Amino acid sequence: MNGKKIFGSLLMAGCLTVAISGIAYSEDDDERGERGAYARTSDVPPVTNKQYATECGSCHFAYQPGWLPERSWRKLMGSLNDHFGENAELSDATREQLTNYLVGHAADVLPNRMSRRILSALKADEAPLRISELGFMRREHREIPRRMVQDNPKVGSLSSCQACHTQAAGGFFNEGGINIPGYGRYED
Repeated sequence: MNGKKIFGSLLMAGCLTVAISGIAYSEDDDERGERGAYARTSDVPPVTNKQYATECGSCHFAYQPGWLPERSWRKLMGSLNDHFGENAELSDATREQLTNYLVGHAADVLPNRMSRRILSALKADEAPLRISELGFMRREHREIPRRMVQDNPKVGSLSSCQACHTQAAGGFFNEGGINIPGYGRYED
């Protein structure tokens, strides 16, 4: 082979390697949405709005917006006077700011792997209000005995994500970070 053919072959091999590496990186490590790419560092992007974390997190786990579609967040934020039996009303300005954050980062607006899995199990017009009642969530937790969650006073229900998922606040919900109070690490 002459020098030009060898150089051309090496150049072609290099380009192919870069292309394959780019595909592998984007598939495994990046999420791409309308607003650009971010490194895949969690199952759902963590909460980035301090006011949401403070307002909502003062009563319950501040769920990441990627757990629900936009239509669900709009419905939830539009009925804060009866928020699962509690009055969670906010000033109009605060409600509007938090609604904008939630719908701007919702599962169908900034899709990631976990959000796409959740959305694929929903009907197009379905607007679930309880993350713990999503079909996806029920399937993921179906093998965990009731005594470990609902009957466990340190957990109480599937809505207490942070009780078992030690890295839930950072958006990590994988099996490696599960530690059920009173039972220890859990893997199915």
